[in-house]
Amino acid sequence: MPPEFIEDATTRVPADRQRIRIPNVTLAVVEGPSRGKRLALTTGVATIGSGTSSSLAIDDKAVSRLHCEVRLRPFAISLRDAGSTNGTFVEGVRVRDVDLPAGAIIRVGGSAIRVEVGDEPAFVPLSDRAELGLLVGGSVEMRRVYSILERVAPTDATVLIQGETGTGKDVAARTIHQLSRRKAGPFVPLDCGAVPASLFESELFGHVRGAFSGATADRQGVFEEADGGTLFLDEIGEIPVDLQPKLLRALETKTVRPVGSNRAKPVDIRVVAATNRPLAQAVNEGTFREDLYYRLAVVDVTLPPLRARPEDVPQLARHFYRQLRGAGAELPEAFVRGLAAREWPGNVRALKNFIERSVALGFVDAPSGGSAPPPPPSPGTVDAIPLDRPLKDARQAWILGFESVYVRHVLARADGNVTRAAELAGVSRRFLQRLLARLGIRASDAGDGGA
Repeated sequence: MPPEFIEDATTRVPADRQRIRIPNVTLAVVEGPSRGKRLALTTGVATIGSGTSSSLAIDDKAVSRLHCEVRLRPFAISLRDAGSTNGTFVEGVRVRDVDLPAGAIIRVGGSAIRVEVGDEPAFVPLSDRAELGLLVGGSVEMRRVYSILERVAPTDATVLIQGETGTGKDVAARTIHQLSRRKAGPFVPLDCGAVPASLFESELFGHVRGAFSGATADRQGVFEEADGGTLFLDEIGEIPVDLQPKLLRALETKTVRPVGSNRAKPVDIRVVAATNRPLAQAVNEGTFREDLYYRLAVVDVTLPPLRARPEDVPQLARHFYRQLRGAGAELPEAFVRGLAAREWPGNVRALKNFIERSVALGFVDAPSGGSAPPPPPSPGTVDAIPLDRPLKDARQAWILGFESVYVRHVLARADGNVTRAAELAGVSRRFLQRLLARLGIRASDAGDGGA
């Protein structure tokens, strides 16, 4: 990325507010049936496709309905293919996710689009908060998210929250509710991935007595339960295709018709949806309706992965620790430094699980400040497994805990000598050194520091 995009990224403005500099970008179609068409990225994100609802709609039969997405980030212009049929190409190379330089040519189908960057930069506001509602983190990435949420929360606009697993989409939805005029009303979450297909319509809209076998009484759906408040549809991409038109109608009309009923009921709700799946790709695959996608994405918020905001790790770790140990509890600085050095592929959820497990196993509450190696747990010890977590999360938490316990134990046996510990563990010294760095463990914590 050219250096001018990075220079003076954050600028002070009056009223003690901040804004961040982003490229002033226009997408210009230079080849193909829609040659001459232009689009200025005023919202920071644009979809390119043959569908009429795309931000840059191209009349090209070789272009998918939602072909790709261009997004402005604080220091870059990113391009992501949306699972298109014929692919997206930059400089003759097929790409999935890439940062674009000024002047780059994007090729989709039989069309070419030039990325034009103006001399004058554009600016987006940043919140001055280090926390917002239930969300924690003072990085630029999070303050940009806070700025969007602060503006959209008081409205009734439908919000689509996207992001990797564990980035805090549920927390963001609850924060929107807390900051809205509906905060006194109910917040009703529904995990769409956990509802059997045969019960989906009843779960959403309710049913009347006798509507189907086993319907012995009238039952409200989540739309009615959330009346006067916020309905959070988590994993929205899991909703069956045949039910999506009914969901779209309910969103448009703010009415629901219970299964087996001939009467529609009005509901006063605000809908927030979330997904870790690329919905644009699902549109191209025919598993998600394009009109429903755009109806949900009135405001599109993408939560950054933890690796994109590593400066937030210490703040998050201390926050989770104080939730477990009380407001005045403090994590040892050496422990915090070790956490900050890790990538956290499971994002905030993985970090939270690791803190909980570390506390449960005594890593950070030992008299020596967390350096004393606790005895390794038996793999069959039920108490050492977070059974209240989903299988994937429980497995990851167990692996993280096992590695830390094992490495501390083997270092203690070797009196802190890394070479000897590697021999005992049956791995190379280099492998053990990398593992120690990833876990934030120093050899000196378990002995004399050794070779």
